[in-house]
Amino acid sequence: MTDRPFKVLGVQQIAIGGTDKSRLRRLWVDTLGLTCDGTFMSTSENVDEDIAYVGRGAHRVEIDLMQPVDPKKKPSVHSPPLNHVGLWVDDLPAAVEWLTGQGVRFAPGGIREGASGHDICFIHPKGNDDNPLGGEGVLIELVQAPAEVIEELA
Repeated sequence: MTDRPFKVLGVQQIAIGGTDKSRLRRLWVDTLGLTCDGTFMSTSENVDEDIAYVGRGAHRVEIDLMQPVDPKKKPSVHSPPLNHVGLWVDDLPAAVEWLTGQGVRFAPGGIREGASGHDICFIHPKGNDDNPLGGEGVLIELVQAPAEVIEELA
């Protein structure tokens, strides 16, 4: 492999899906004590989520509690229940360019603003003939780390 032009700095988020996010919130927020500090809804991504977190600063990990806007539509944010893992990266455009050159398959949508306001993109859970490297069943979100996270985690 050639020199990678980016670094994975740490876990940014874990996304958990269910058919009723109030049940997820009851466990993660009410029972386990995570803080909920936002919501996000997107009909195009078929997601209605509460954004909880644990930790602070660069060590803050977002826990997205998601339900589908319409359970009959795709993407199915509730199946599988562990929907995706988000990773901080220090240079998202360089990561996407380099990973594409290595044969990584990305999900449709490209780099765009995510629920927390950071630029994101997704590595597809499955490779294909053109791009054989995928997440082996796991959707992986790459998240552009802000300067303070890069400084603390690099």
